[in-house]
Amino acid sequence: MRFAQRRDFYAGALIMILGAGAAIVGSQYKIGTLTQMGPGFFPTVLGIILALIGVAIAGGAAYGTAPEGQGHDTATTAPDWRGWVCIVAGAGLFIGLASHGGLVPATMACVFVAALGDRTNTWKEALLLATGITIFGCLLFSWLLRIQIPLFGSM
Repeated sequence: MRFAQRRDFYAGALIMILGAGAAIVGSQYKIGTLTQMGPGFFPTVLGIILALIGVAIAGGAAYGTAPEGQGHDTATTAPDWRGWVCIVAGAGLFIGLASHGGLVPATMACVFVAALGDRTNTWKEALLLATGITIFGCLLFSWLLRIQIPLFGSM
């Protein structure tokens, strides 16, 4: 098994284990029916779906062949630290700003900083993406789902 395939196999196996764990823990709660779902219904179903996706990823890596140009060894491939730092910083900004600044600045900052982790994005593209996701997120979570996070200001 080449490096790219082995990495995909391990990732699929990890996803499968996490999904199976979620399904097992979720099944210990009342599941209910489709019309009256209990607290264990959603985590059980999502866990099963996640486990099946993990099986598909691991199976594809175990029995498939790596596409041309994907057989990299670890000595030549360095981690993309910019992407890592921007994604972690974006999540940290959301956590910090959501409780003090509200949903709009938290979402805007999170998406903007995380989008800058991709070296192909310009700051204008990151700002456009952040604006679109913020509008969609505020409509979804504040108006449609009525999540109790203020749009601006502290809780």
